[in-house]
Amino acid sequence: MNILITGATGFIASHTIVELQQNGHHIIGLDNLSNSSIDTIDKIAQITGVTPEFYSIDICDYNGLMSVLADKKIDCCIHFAGLKAVGESVSKPLEYYDNNIGGTITLLKVLREIGCLNIIFSSSATVYGTPAFVPITEDCPKGICTNPYGWTKSMIEQVLLDTHHANPDWNIVILRYFNPIGAHESGIIGERPNGIPNNLMPYITQVACGKREKLFVYGNDYDTPDGTGVRDYIHVVDLARGHVKALDAIRNNCGAEIFNLGTGNGYSVLDVIRTFESVNGINIPYEIVSRRPGDIASCYAEPSKAEKILGWRATHTLQDMCRDSWNYQSKNQD
Repeated sequence: MNILITGATGFIASHTIVELQQNGHHIIGLDNLSNSSIDTIDKIAQITGVTPEFYSIDICDYNGLMSVLADKKIDCCIHFAGLKAVGESVSKPLEYYDNNIGGTITLLKVLREIGCLNIIFSSSATVYGTPAFVPITEDCPKGICTNPYGWTKSMIEQVLLDTHHANPDWNIVILRYFNPIGAHESGIIGERPNGIPNNLMPYITQVACGKREKLFVYGNDYDTPDGTGVRDYIHVVDLARGHVKALDAIRNNCGAEIFNLGTGNGYSVLDVIRTFESVNGINIPYEIVSRRPGDIASCYAEPSKAEKILGWRATHTLQDMCRDSWNYQSKNQD
């Protein structure tokens, strides 16, 4: 299949391109490179032996998208592109709504124009807000998001479902990710946050390599086994393989479907720290500080729908995630 990938040089997208190319798919990648690097394309080629077709274009640029895509036969689009820093979204809500929602609408118009009515969307478990129940199934009602980034994911889901409702010829798969960590086992690609990391694992690896003095653990008074927040951490390669499986649903004219992609296991912040220390033989100093506004106690998936319908399940352990994360960081100290 000819697969259009938006946000192609990002963390999850780059790993997905590797899996897609290894399964024989042709990639047309787009990225404005605002939060990623063009050298990711060369790294994908280093792993797979195939250089993805790539264009530096913003998804908000209708004319630019049309100029590249008008003469290409796109079988499906996997849509990753978007601004993603939670804290920044609070201070720049208009930019986030404009880019993430406006860009998606522009992309959908272009796809409709070129006759591609198949899309897989990179969503997030953040749409559940404070979940009504845990573990979280796809039937769990969407909740009140705690930041504009989360609201953009929730609103884009609604745009996609309304698009399918208006024209059932659209096939739409919404993948709600839990907490992606890890890296490709080669150590060639992985997560490369700009500035201070927003997420737990890259912060741990930066402490491990000496870039940060210590890790801050936000709260140890939650109603969890050790008082720290519990999350469903999933290896980025497992997540990437979920997108490959989602293409089967598209081929089978699935209509509109939503899937949780998680392991079904909840690990606390201290679980992750201790596992990282044990696997890699590195001490991670940390300090307990007060809770962050909007954080919840527990959030983990009930992923059986993806296994039943897509034939997908996560296979990497937390030990694998910690080992691969450090392997990447240790080989990419910059």
